[in-house]
Amino acid sequence: MTLVVELVEHAPAVSLPLPDALGRALAVLRIAEAAPDPYSPGRWSLRAGSKVGAVTLTAPGHEDALTVRIVPKVPIGRLFFLLGYSQDPSGAWRDGEVDVAEHRDLLPALAHAVERQVDRALRQGLLQGYRVTEETSLVVRGRIREADQIRRRFGATLPVEVTYDEFTTDIAENRILRAAVERLLRLPGVPREVRRRLLHQRSRLADAGRLVRGRPLPEWRPSRLNARYHQALHLARAVLENASPEHDPGGLRVDGFLFDMNKLFEDFVTAALREALHGSGHHARLQDPHTLDEARMIRMRPDFVLYGPDRRPCAVADAKYKAEKPGGFPEADLYQMLAYCTALGLRHGHLVYAKGNAEHAAHRVRHAGIVIHQHALDLGQEPAGLLADVAEVAARLVSGPCV
Repeated sequence: MTLVVELVEHAPAVSLPLPDALGRALAVLRIAEAAPDPYSPGRWSLRAGSKVGAVTLTAPGHEDALTVRIVPKVPIGRLFFLLGYSQDPSGAWRDGEVDVAEHRDLLPALAHAVERQVDRALRQGLLQGYRVTEETSLVVRGRIREADQIRRRFGATLPVEVTYDEFTTDIAENRILRAAVERLLRLPGVPREVRRRLLHQRSRLADAGRLVRGRPLPEWRPSRLNARYHQALHLARAVLENASPEHDPGGLRVDGFLFDMNKLFEDFVTAALREALHGSGHHARLQDPHTLDEARMIRMRPDFVLYGPDRRPCAVADAKYKAEKPGGFPEADLYQMLAYCTALGLRHGHLVYAKGNAEHAAHRVRHAGIVIHQHALDLGQEPAGLLADVAEVAARLVSGPCV
């Protein structure tokens, strides 16, 4: 029997009976905030944070399993727009049209979207390309690896250690698509019809090699030749990078998929700001490393640092997707931005939030001459309006004295 619990991102905690092993697993894996209910023995208090998706946990020695579904506050279609735009701010993502059909839960919608994109990518057949192959052969092909031949064969003529470029469908692009399809097929909660279509896509990708679990994804470069694969590859990367571990030490089985909305919002804001400022004569650096103190011991990495034509810092911004205090934005963020402005020698700093209770604000710091701006983006609006709001923030970044 599987107990299904549905939580809403950043909603109040709920109390329910859980085996201690599953409650501790939720806490250790940081799927949700989990703690024993102090007023009801045998029950656990669960509260969703910024991670959204679905995870199924099965503890060793227990027949029952627990499925936790965490629903995002933003519409599913908007979430996919944020994801796609942050990975590829090209025109393909600007309209926000990612096919999620009628699915309202994140995992079914993701599986459906990936399958549709893979199907579109493969309509003209599997992409082929050159792949460097190293092997031991009885026939000289390509180039002989002389060092390996001497070390392994001790002067023998055959076999020969060779390397050559092979024109094949077993390339990085097809391997990534296959890995994403197979990962989705292993996850619980994928609708039967979507699973059937995913099985079909897996058979089409059968000639592509399997990726080794735990190793980095193979590199691929966007080009005119693989343009029809781009959107499918971006979604496949999201599947492979955000999937939960399938097994945990101690025998606990974990299957699922989780997005961290903090990371997703940060990636979107920084990508959209960079795109809005393209051609302005400024250049941006993301997660730019700096130090606060003269001894260079206190490190800091602002999300977005803008440099002017003279290569000097011009503006700094941080993206904050978090629950607000009842009275407004969290004050700790102001102190953090004050440190950024002080270390970078800037008079203006910018905090960008997902819209909630508070309005746009600006705070002038006493005795410092530093102004900290707080902006709020409404993620519920259409993509065009959201990008227009980001463009307004970008205009404020370049309106300071460094221009």
